[in-house]
Amino acid sequence: MQVAENFSLKQYNTFGVDVKARKFISVSSKKELRDVLQQAYATEIFVLGGGSNMLLTQDVDKTVVHINISGIELISENNEEVILKVGAGENWHQFVLYCIEKGYGGLENLSLIPGNVGTAPVQNIGAYGVELKDSFKSCEALRIQTLEVETFNNEQCEFGYRNSVFKNKLKGQYIITSVNFKLSKKNHELSTSYGAIQAELDKHNIKKPTIKNVSDAVVNIRQQKLPDPRELGNSGSFFKNPIVSETEFKKLQQQFPEMPFYAMQGNQIKIPAGWLIDQAGLKGYRKGDAGIHKNQALVLVNYGNASGQEILELSKEIQEKIYQKYNIKLEAEVNIF
Repeated sequence: MQVAENFSLKQYNTFGVDVKARKFISVSSKKELRDVLQQAYATEIFVLGGGSNMLLTQDVDKTVVHINISGIELISENNEEVILKVGAGENWHQFVLYCIEKGYGGLENLSLIPGNVGTAPVQNIGAYGVELKDSFKSCEALRIQTLEVETFNNEQCEFGYRNSVFKNKLKGQYIITSVNFKLSKKNHELSTSYGAIQAELDKHNIKKPTIKNVSDAVVNIRQQKLPDPRELGNSGSFFKNPIVSETEFKKLQQQFPEMPFYAMQGNQIKIPAGWLIDQAGLKGYRKGDAGIHKNQALVLVNYGNASGQEILELSKEIQEKIYQKYNIKLEAEVNIF
């Protein structure tokens, strides 16, 4: 267990914002986590995972509990599939690579997403037509008030688009300690139609792609479009892709016939937020050290010493301009503190 006072969180958030924690404790087991929680009121802790889906706008005047529980355990397998139990502190992309090396399919489209395994269900992370819920079986979560570990299955997590029960009615009540995934061993159901995956495979003349081929394609696409947080502070996609009704979209289409879209269930239409920001002339826009990435308008970046507040102000400016131009309200995907 690592304990420090007045601790800089710059290396613990992918935006690289330099704010301080009153107290910082890194735990590597459920026992250590319980020990910490027994000594702190629930209102006095701030739970930190990979720091990839957050924007810190001020110093954290609380005890920051960093979840660093590692381990990958094979729970069961048969000829068709495996179930893996993965510690919340495992790096997400490294876990995806582990699965691909073992020949386990289902997560290849989620390659190179920053963050840790434990926070992935909270957000129901997704990319290129695949979401975490598609391979999620269950998770163990420690209830902060009682210190009891409870199990949540897929249905109980109430997954939605970049959403889950842990982000809404159970927000702040549980800490996920491990996640169970159900993954295929053969006859993998590959998803290559979303985005530029098929074009990337065609470029390399790959006719019968493997899960590794798909992962490599996703990594190549993301590296071309997205900055590496280790080199340029960012949190990936800052905004959710807005979802509107078919009726609303038809009105938008009359005014903006070139607007791209993805049809969803329930007569709903998803519109790429990056396209909206780009068409509003904001791609590459910079205000001090806070900016919008030159290759991907959905990504806000820290060019060096931007404060969280400056990045937040930039995000509000974007929201205002998109609303003025399209009458669409962009919603932040990242958690803002």
